[in-house]
Amino acid sequence: MGRIPRVLSIAGSDPSGGAGIQADLKSIAAMGGYGMSAITALTAQNTRGVTAVHTPPAGFLAAQLEAVSSDIAVDAVKIGMLADADVIRTVGAWLERTRPGVVVLDPVMVATSGDRLLAAEAEEALRGLLSSADLVTPNLPELAALVSEPEAETWPVALEQGLRLSERTGAAVLVKGGHLEGAECPDALVDAAAPEGGRVVEIPGLRVDTPNTHGTGCSLSSALATVQARTGDWGRSLAVVKQWLRGALEASALLEVGGGHGPIHHFHHAEAAVPLAEGEFAGALWDATEKVRAEIDALPFVAELDAGTLAERDFAYYLAQDAQYLNGYSRVLARASALAPTEAEQAFWAEGARVCLEVEAELHRTWLSRHPQDGGSLALGPVTKAYVDHLLAASASGSYAVLTAAVLPCYWIYAEVGAALHARLVSRREAGGDRGAGEHRDAGEHREHPYADWIETYADEGFAEATRRAVSYTDAAGRAASAGERQAMHAAFAASAAYEREFFDAPRRYA
Repeated sequence: MGRIPRVLSIAGSDPSGGAGIQADLKSIAAMGGYGMSAITALTAQNTRGVTAVHTPPAGFLAAQLEAVSSDIAVDAVKIGMLADADVIRTVGAWLERTRPGVVVLDPVMVATSGDRLLAAEAEEALRGLLSSADLVTPNLPELAALVSEPEAETWPVALEQGLRLSERTGAAVLVKGGHLEGAECPDALVDAAAPEGGRVVEIPGLRVDTPNTHGTGCSLSSALATVQARTGDWGRSLAVVKQWLRGALEASALLEVGGGHGPIHHFHHAEAAVPLAEGEFAGALWDATEKVRAEIDALPFVAELDAGTLAERDFAYYLAQDAQYLNGYSRVLARASALAPTEAEQAFWAEGARVCLEVEAELHRTWLSRHPQDGGSLALGPVTKAYVDHLLAASASGSYAVLTAAVLPCYWIYAEVGAALHARLVSRREAGGDRGAGEHRDAGEHREHPYADWIETYADEGFAEATRRAVSYTDAAGRAASAGERQAMHAAFAASAAYEREFFDAPRRYA
């Protein structure tokens, strides 16, 4: 694991434990760091709100910072609530002297209510401090305030604002989608100094339906500072922290803290898990996606594929996207092989990666070569990109268990859909006579199914056996996982199942 990162939080305190210094120290510990703190302000607050704030003299903050840094090497710094201009200037002067390796600044400027938390002089001083940070993590109201624009109402506008802020400050900006409407909750690292094509790195995500969001921004920024001190790669760090934070939100109700917006569960991943019988965990994953699977069965694409009436253009779009998906999927399976705890699992996932590239991709290339399409079907589609990004995020999490859950729906759902389609195909053949391709009766009578090769690929016993092994390995990983990691596995599996549904439906929308 390397040296434990020594991380200093410079922020206000929260006596209820959900935000500020208290949340930062929990996040740092949860990410494997050693946490330290310099308190900028004392608050009287709980899950319902803040009732009072006391700001100690800036000289006392300077004494705290000097006491820590004169004795302890600081690998990373997270900066949160800075109450006034004197405090901000004090922190800026200390950063100039010490120059820590990682500086993450969470600009606490706008309350959830929309009220501004800093006086005009302090806001101006804070803008000057941004250039001392490596990463700035504003919410959307704060991002708008920093670029002096209205709050973004769409994700593209938010990304544009993040890019402008990065250009002005020289710091990378984490653009967060939490304030937007809808089920999606993306995040993006925006760095104007990065090479063209790498200036925006998006990690998709689904919104967690919970009222317990107190301290989410504090926890995210301090966790990022800690992980970055280990990895040195902001994209990888964000993928790890985003997965952890999702689990912390999903498990937050277990804490039962307060009557307002409760805190997240920082140590959800460390809880002991209830023992499960063999097959029980995988069965729970499958049962939880019953609605999504029913929606897949009802899609026009699946019905037309079953009947053999699916337009060739739609099928070609699907195959072209699937070929690109398999390219990314093979890399993710290779990562699963590298993380797997046993030689048998390592060999299985490595073979799966090979099959993606050599066997199934060849089927697609062969079909597409006989049915050339315009370039639109060959371009990377939005659903394909989002799905692959989701899998790559699971891969970057470093958790073998979470990664197996993320890749499993591509085995399991395809095996189930393929088996159902194949059973009906065989039934029709038996009813109408089994003919090879090209053999048919007079017009209007039985013809061989145009997509029989594809259906038989996924109904093949070899694929069914690979699916059973993938289910077994995921089940074993889930039974050995902590309670928090099991929750992350459920989230990864559910997201992949939802992407499978969107993937089947994509030709109708994009072909």
